Amino acid sequence: MSKPRTTTTTDPAAAALVATADETLRDELLRLAAAAGVAPEVVGDAAAVLRSWARAPVVLVGADLAAAVADLAPDRRDGVHVISWGPAESDLFRAGMVLGAENVAGLPRSEGWVVETLTDLGEPGRPRGLVVGVMGGSGGAGATTLACALAQTAARTGEAVVLDCDPLGPGLDHVLGLDRADGFRWDALCETSGRLSARALRDALPRRGRLGVLTWHAGSTATLQAFAVREALSAARRGHDVVVVDLPRTADPLVDEVASRCDVLLLVVVPTVTGLASAARLCARMAGRAAPTLVVRGSGLGRHDVARATGRPVLATVPEQRRIAESIDLGLGPVRSHRGPLGRACTDLLAGLATRPAAAA
Repeated sequence: MSKPRTTTTTDPAAAALVATADETLRDELLRLAAAAGVAPEVVGDAAAVLRSWARAPVVLVGADLAAAVADLAPDRRDGVHVISWGPAESDLFRAGMVLGAENVAGLPRSEGWVVETLTDLGEPGRPRGLVVGVMGGSGGAGATTLACALAQTAARTGEAVVLDCDPLGPGLDHVLGLDRADGFRWDALCETSGRLSARALRDALPRRGRLGVLTWHAGSTATLQAFAVREALSAARRGHDVVVVDLPRTADPLVDEVASRCDVLLLVVVPTVTGLASAARLCARMAGRAAPTLVVRGSGLGRHDVARATGRPVLATVPEQRRIAESIDLGLGPVRSHRGPLGRACTDLLAGLATRPAAAA
């Protein structure tokens, strides 16, 4: 993994907040911030924390102030971490729960992920990426093809990545022609621990231009680990404009969790009697977990029939494209030409998704 460049952050609205009166802890956190290339705002009492609580992109609360800050009941927010010098004690975890902290960790053991967390601030101004989940309403519906096509299309105008969450699928690097590209796969990522920065993930993945892919090594028997999926999804959306997630139809708690973290979940439906029956059962299973929006693939029953059978709205129809298997076999991915039917459909689909309200991740 290449060493990221450092950028000093001086804008108060973009500065991390370090809250501690412990000189040893403060000096260590400032050292780690310097390694990450950022200049944090430092405060030494609980009341001062509230002034910057809402605007700071990351808040590092020292163990010495955690209980006092928790007593002030600041609004819940993302990006809060409670840090101690040495192993964290049980009381610190209770304060962390009150604060809604993402991590409660001790230094120096956890200094690696502190640096990674602060390194992300070297890319100020990047909005959180749109996360699009794609799932097949029935076997052979073409969800993997659509996921890769959407990622290819998104990479024309910004940074895009596609996450392969189906361990029994073909491997999205094969679909995109990136199977010989160097880079991290799930196998390696599932063996790591700690926080993953946006830049580190982007630099580590197999990629072509602005398109990256996180998938499996061929023949791998590894299974997805929940912590790795959460870290990868979080880092991906912080470092990319569009994140596409290829999800299996499996009834699995981790699949349900990832689906619920997506801004939009697309269910690819084949408009036949059997295709709709299968999709309707899947929609019923997903009720209360995620609300899929339908993408109809090919011709058959009309959009009204599809919506009525599944109880879910139809967002788009994606036409069949000739010679798509040949395009994939040639290493070009499913979108051989962005002027073709699939390319145009994906462009329109992404344009429509960009205007939808984003769900909380």
